[in-house]
Amino acid sequence: MSEEATGNEYRQQRIENMNQLAATGFPAFGKAFERTARLDELHAGFEEGRQVKACGRIVAIRKMGKMAFTHISDGSAKFQLMVKKDLLGEEKFAAFKLLDLGDIIGVEGELFITKTEENTVRVAEWTLLSKALLPLPEKFHGLTDVETRYRQRALDLISNPEVMEVFKKRTEVMREIRNFLDGRGYCEVETPMLQQIAGGAAAKPFKAHYNALNVDVFMRIAPELYLKRLIVGGMDRVYEMNRNFRNEGLDRTHNPEFTCLEIYQAYGDMRTMQELIQSMFTHLAETIFGKIEFEWMGNTINLQTPWREVPYHDLIRENLGDGWFEKGLDEAKAKAEELEVHIEEGMDFKQVTHEIYDKTIEGSLIQPTFITRLPKELVPLANHCDDDPELVDVFELIIGGKEIAPAYSELNNPIEQRKRFEEQADGNGSKMDEDFLSALEYGMPPTGGMGIGIDRLLMLLTGSDAIRDVILFPQLKPRG
Repeated sequence: MSEEATGNEYRQQRIENMNQLAATGFPAFGKAFERTARLDELHAGFEEGRQVKACGRIVAIRKMGKMAFTHISDGSAKFQLMVKKDLLGEEKFAAFKLLDLGDIIGVEGELFITKTEENTVRVAEWTLLSKALLPLPEKFHGLTDVETRYRQRALDLISNPEVMEVFKKRTEVMREIRNFLDGRGYCEVETPMLQQIAGGAAAKPFKAHYNALNVDVFMRIAPELYLKRLIVGGMDRVYEMNRNFRNEGLDRTHNPEFTCLEIYQAYGDMRTMQELIQSMFTHLAETIFGKIEFEWMGNTINLQTPWREVPYHDLIRENLGDGWFEKGLDEAKAKAEELEVHIEEGMDFKQVTHEIYDKTIEGSLIQPTFITRLPKELVPLANHCDDDPELVDVFELIIGGKEIAPAYSELNNPIEQRKRFEEQADGNGSKMDEDFLSALEYGMPPTGGMGIGIDRLLMLLTGSDAIRDVILFPQLKPRG
């Protein structure tokens, strides 16, 4: 028999059970149920003999002659129920035996401890709150197919407690980030997600059309240019934690819709952001996870500060030789070919060098590392280094071979900013954000700014190998 046919057979049996339950006074879909506490709270404050109301989904059930033992889960914990015929009465006990795995029930009864020393509710009354018409995976822990897990996240959360724990940790991390920044005087703000100019980063945007104004708009690729307007306006410490959208590929560390934290502090710089991110990450690790060492993608990551700092050009020389920057374009292309790094037609020496860095060097940086003093062409929104105008005062934070956060001493010279935008736009004036440039001309104080990929941070802290494991509903290819 096919899997689909088997599923239909199980569903039909559950519908028959549902109809029998309704006929005996237990309608399939009940009303709100006022519980004494969540199940984890019942465990924490357990008091034998206490009368309680509890509810949850049936995740295990053992039906015997005149007794049944059941475990329910409400997402916080599991709790055992003991149901006896002589306590419920014949009709209610017979109805209880029609319940299936996955059904959601509410119970009233007395707390006691069994001979096997398990916290249990001795059930005196029960009610059906929601009938499950489809069966849970066999043995409750049977949902292991990765594709099914991502497409049916509700079933994944029911079946795999470790998945539920990851997303609880995600909530805790995001809450604690806000607590940390609020405690340092930062103000959380919201900026537009629909923008007429996709700016603030180099990425391909999603495009849409706004009918009311008859204009094309873009889902934002970054909130940077709006947040800097707020710095100009006098909000000296701001942050935004929200979605960015980039119309690019899917892989283990990329999803087209992702969560990013952007932070700006007036009168600060890249160094301000270095201190901030080291303090924030160690605070999150110790406060939520109680440790600073994490296993991620086969590596042990130690967040103990201070983290290593190395200038971009020094790192290139470490890996490609002391004389690398004296080589010509042809030699650089030959090295790229040797390393099996694909080079696009028309790339210059700096671009070839960065492609080699991106594909072969970055991935070797396992422990937290700040890469600093990048070529200005790579970061058009950053201020130059005082001792070399060809370099910008930035860092890229690499952990586990992945970029987790870039940060800049922000460029606040409107004349230089216009020049860099023009170079980046390559003559296409529609890509120039004139409103932002005008705001800069009113004067923006020296500012430190940083973007943090929250999803990648969660991957590190929870030991997840794929970004889809820390996003509740990741983007997937259509079925078929």
